Amino acid sequence: MSAWPSTGQDAGQDAGQDAGAGADPDAGADTALHVLGPLEQIPVGEGRAFAVAGEQVAVFRLRDGTFRAVSAVCPHKGGPIADGTIDQSEVVCPLHQHSFELATGCSTTGAGPLRSYAVSTDSGGNIVLQLPKPPAPANPTE
Repeated sequence: MSAWPSTGQDAGQDAGQDAGAGADPDAGADTALHVLGPLEQIPVGEGRAFAVAGEQVAVFRLRDGTFRAVSAVCPHKGGPIADGTIDQSEVVCPLHQHSFELATGCSTTGAGPLRSYAVSTDSGGNIVLQLPKPPAPANPTE
């Protein structure tokens, strides 16, 4: 059973090792880095769910040691994606067996897509998630 640890520590610009699909160690002004904690908290071949900046994100540690991150809630019936079965490229929701590509979040079984996120590790052995920053509020005086 996955926990929903509350996180939100900003990682700065120290996300150096590329450990996930699309991970960008040089996050731009439109993204924010969040340290999720030590990589050892996710055993190889498993996933964990995290609450990050108001979003629920499932982070997986693949058998080759790389990480992938997608939305933690299945769009079909709200299943806990982090509790799903994974292989090197897909996760299967534990409730109704919908399958999703870990790199893109696209469903391979006809369900709606998951969001995918860039994830990496930093030099301190921490998992670092890259999230888009929310848009700035509109200036009402314009």
